[in-house]
Amino acid sequence: MNKNSEKNSAQNIDKVLNSALTELSATKTLDSLDEWRIRYLGRKGIVVQLKRSISDLPSTERPEFGQTINSASTLLEEKLIDQHTKILSRNSTNHTESIDVTLPGVPINNGSLHPITQTIRDICEAFTSMGFEIIEGPEVELDYYNFQMLNIPKHHPARDGFNTLWIDHEDANGERPMLLRTHTSPMQIRTMEKQDPPIRLVVPGKVYRYEATDSSHEWHFSQIEGLAVDKGITFANLKGTLYEFARRLFGEDVKVRFRCDYFPFVEPGAEMAIDWNSRTKDTEEENWVEILGAGMVHPKVLKAVGYDTEKYTGFAFGIGVERIAMLRNGIDDIRLFYNNDVRFLGQF
Repeated sequence: MNKNSEKNSAQNIDKVLNSALTELSATKTLDSLDEWRIRYLGRKGIVVQLKRSISDLPSTERPEFGQTINSASTLLEEKLIDQHTKILSRNSTNHTESIDVTLPGVPINNGSLHPITQTIRDICEAFTSMGFEIIEGPEVELDYYNFQMLNIPKHHPARDGFNTLWIDHEDANGERPMLLRTHTSPMQIRTMEKQDPPIRLVVPGKVYRYEATDSSHEWHFSQIEGLAVDKGITFANLKGTLYEFARRLFGEDVKVRFRCDYFPFVEPGAEMAIDWNSRTKDTEEENWVEILGAGMVHPKVLKAVGYDTEKYTGFAFGIGVERIAMLRNGIDDIRLFYNNDVRFLGQF
């Protein structure tokens, strides 16, 4: 037997195998296990070097040597996997034991509805229980629906009070027919054009006006428009509906008051206020707070959509959602709703 044969004998393979297994059982960490793998099974490892040396053997010895070294390599790979599993299991057990189960858990912050969203839902629920339907409409609106069909023609002075945000788009006549809606009232017209009475609807949504922002004004806010059209509707129906709305949102004992007001699309028009102090009866002093505008739908509006004004009448109202939310929650600055301050929003 030549020197290479002696070096690569089966006896030498057994010696390498025993040494490898001994070192493997002594590994305690994944890093030391990886070092062992590189030393024995890596590209330049001891086992790989033995496999490459088979070419130095006589042809008669190569089959036996090949079987022996392959069996040893397979065994080492299996033992490597077993040791890897043991180390992981040991680490997992040690980690679990290090946890103090008596410590308090990490609290989970539950989400909640934004106060404006909740107020919109409460208002809509009050009206749907009285037979009203909820509909929605586009926030980018046409001048035709936002103003003209609501008895506010071009150059009407009432337009000045809406501080309109116009869309930078001109038609063939050089006019800008599109805008960000200043109220949700256009859906009155869109609905009446497509539907014959009876109609009972509320329209929640965002509206926009070019206004300076302060504690009581925002350039965007939420509004809920209401409309009812049918035969024989009177101002008494309007008062009864809005009183029931106030009772449901502010309590059974709330007092309401109607005063004359002007809106181009209703005649007569009125504002509705509640006596804030009447809810608690802690004092006899009155504290009237306006919460909405309303009135009987103007005959010109009904005629514009093709309704017979001798046959049908109706009432309409508009509610500022932020004002209702501020009253119910004792909030004195409308800007708090849109600052995205979790310290504020987390209270609801």
